[in-house]
Amino acid sequence: MISLKPVGFVRTEASRDEVKESLEGVDGHLEVLEEYEAALRGLEGFSHLIVLTYLHEVTEEQRSTLLVRPRRLIKLGLRLEDLPEVGVFATDSPHRPNPIGLHLVRVRSIVGKRIYVSNLDAFDGTPILDIRPYTRSRIVENPSFPQWYSRLLDRGFDI
Repeated sequence: MISLKPVGFVRTEASRDEVKESLEGVDGHLEVLEEYEAALRGLEGFSHLIVLTYLHEVTEEQRSTLLVRPRRLIKLGLRLEDLPEVGVFATDSPHRPNPIGLHLVRVRSIVGKRIYVSNLDAFDGTPILDIRPYTRSRIVENPSFPQWYSRLLDRGFDI
């Protein structure tokens, strides 16, 4: 058994539907619990953060999902039948054995224990497990991709 304690919670005025439908995420803030406020020291000046969350609304049934189609591309005009069926680990689907969200957000400002961000793709109240700065050491030059993904990129689609 693994036990994790949230360090804070996502706060946004965007509805669940707005978050689901947004291609670029929504505005909101990361509300860090008071006991972890000191951990924010030195974060000012980073343009982006990596935020790990616990996707608390994923059901037990959805956790058993192993194969998915990257449905986000339907919003861009692709049909479901045009999307490849791939393993959940090859996608950002929230339906996965351990529903941990990985979010790359843009920092707008930090005020006290609140980090105001854009590009947020999490619901209001989502528990935050960790926050990390996006640094140069995380940039990958010339990454490679599987054929199914490269075909989508060639058509102008990115999951």
